[in-house]
Amino acid sequence: MGSPQQSFPKRERLCSKRDISRLLSEGRWGSCGPVKYKFLSNGDTSLPNRIMVSVPKRFFKRAVKRNLLKRRIREAYRLSKHLLSPCGTDIMFLYSSKEVLPFNEILPAIQASLSAMEEITKKSR
Repeated sequence: MGSPQQSFPKRERLCSKRDISRLLSEGRWGSCGPVKYKFLSNGDTSLPNRIMVSVPKRFFKRAVKRNLLKRRIREAYRLSKHLLSPCGTDIMFLYSSKEVLPFNEILPAIQASLSAMEEITKKSR
């Protein structure tokens, strides 16, 4: 079993409709390779960072491919979440490529997006 730092428990998943709609209305967009992201920092360090992943049905009709990409994005986040300080940030990753990319191409995009989010949140503090 991995260290607690590299786990992905349920409390780190963004599930609440209220929180999701707040993220969509107030969050800031960014893009890094095949992944777009929207994030909103709560500034509450007692809360963990929470994510949700979306792969559009418009690009991938088959659920098998959509689920595969969601698993790859969640795994890339799990391995890279140490790049983002735990300050209660809500994040939505949106896969925007029309091709099923391998994990070794998704991982650097997620790492770059987390680094960009960290820079922006540091400036706003």
